[in-house]
Amino acid sequence: MEEFVQKFKRATRESRYEGRILVEEFKREMSEVIRRKLMEVERPPASINQWYKYATNLDRYWRESRREEKKLRGKQDNGTQTPRQDNRA
Repeated sequence: MEEFVQKFKRATRESRYEGRILVEEFKREMSEVIRRKLMEVERPPASINQWYKYATNLDRYWRESRREEKKLRGKQDNGTQTPRQDNRA
């Protein structure tokens, strides 16, 4: 998402887009999944700078979450998972 935002900024720098039109164009071009998630939050971003920031942060958190899940799965696959209690009496 960071790369997309930078490319979008460069592409629109010389355009006459601004304000709401710029936000709408950004939303149209961005990932549908991220757009949907940001539009469903209690206070969705309003300005283009908020869209840049929120989209980048959401993408970063998602990627961090994926890395963490892989680490946890790796630990479980290596036999280092926490033993489960046996409920047999």
